[in-house]
Amino acid sequence: MASGLVLIDKPKGWTSHDVVAKLRGIAGTRRVGHAGTLDPMATGLLLIGINSATKLLTYLVGASKTYEATIRLGANTITDDAEGETLEVAKAEAVRVITAEQIESALESLRGEIMQVPSSVSAIKVDGERAYAKVRGGDEVKLAARPVSIYSFEITSQPQIVQSDGEVFLDFNATIECSSGTYIRALARDLGRQLSVGGYLTALRRTKINNYAVEDAQQIDGLTRESLKVMPMVAAAESAFVIHPVSDQEVIDLRHGKRIDSQGLTGSEIAAVNNGELVAMLESVGQQLKSTVVFVGESDD
Repeated sequence: MASGLVLIDKPKGWTSHDVVAKLRGIAGTRRVGHAGTLDPMATGLLLIGINSATKLLTYLVGASKTYEATIRLGANTITDDAEGETLEVAKAEAVRVITAEQIESALESLRGEIMQVPSSVSAIKVDGERAYAKVRGGDEVKLAARPVSIYSFEITSQPQIVQSDGEVFLDFNATIECSSGTYIRALARDLGRQLSVGGYLTALRRTKINNYAVEDAQQIDGLTRESLKVMPMVAAAESAFVIHPVSDQEVIDLRHGKRIDSQGLTGSEIAAVNNGELVAMLESVGQQLKSTVVFVGESDD
């Protein structure tokens, strides 16, 4: 199986690990990994690296991401999404009076560079144990706030009153573009706090990672080795990084750990390409470029 990226539209109920395991069977290799975990409840774009492309995932994990979310105001849950136990429900009259203008005003504090406390039911490690494991074991977990960037957070549907099990909620859809490491569940939670009624996520779909779009992704159901579309390494790099053509001699130099002339390029994610093949990922050091990973000469087996 050739090295490259596979774009998968993850279905609801699957873990990211489930998708990796499935692709290992289809591709016939254990060298399969993913960039950017999606919760089982979420759907949408998952980037899968096959063989040598697993090394490329390191440079894609930190890419910006875009999501379509459905947020419910009027309650809190232990997981900050619809999968978790409800902790408290707001009074119906408090929910009914919330307007789209109030939501928009509250969103102002959730845009730009913010400090976010991740959801307690998350994969973050606390004292060597996953936070979600500690919470499910009955422990109280308080995670430290961390900086994230919310490039846009836009309401995309008119908020609608919804009644469920005798309770009243307010649902609306939103599109969020954010930095890696952002918890969309936590944004829903914090919006609910701003409005003093609680909030959580009822649906989430990832539509973009960097320049990769879910419209170009494949469905996992029915996928076979013959139908699997693998994006070549160089095409994957061209979609996400600055491309730097290198000569045959520079390929040899890079393979031997030597630095090459930067030709004015700066940055930490530069893709070296030679004759239509991805050679290495480079970073600038002064007036030179050094390799952070080299791909040339690797086997796809």
